[in-house]
Amino acid sequence: QVQLQESGGGLVQAGGSLRLACLASGGTFSRKTMGWFRQAPGKDREFVASIHWSGGFIDYAESVKGRFTISRDNAKNMVYLQMNSLKPEDTAVYYCNRYPALADYWGQGTQVTVSS
Repeated sequence: QVQLQESGGGLVQAGGSLRLACLASGGTFSRKTMGWFRQAPGKDREFVASIHWSGGFIDYAESVKGRFTISRDNAKNMVYLQMNSLKPEDTAVYYCNRYPALADYWGQGTQVTVSS
């Protein structure tokens, strides 16, 4: 059974930083493109960032370019999202998943709240 467990969220002031982590288990993720997504209250879930299994191709949503950095450690089945210069509009529940996302893989997510 595939499980994706996100952690690292919290409450931070605008301009602050957080590092999210995603532990993947029950599947073969080391050869899969992985992504981070987020869902703000009252809005649809949206793409944030993706990383090829090799780490050689990375993509970001325009809204986070220059502020967020996605990375992965295939040996540990981990995917990370370093978030700097956080803004109140970054407030959301953050999820990791395969990219493109698979419906059965959504986990509980981790809440990120940025205060102004």
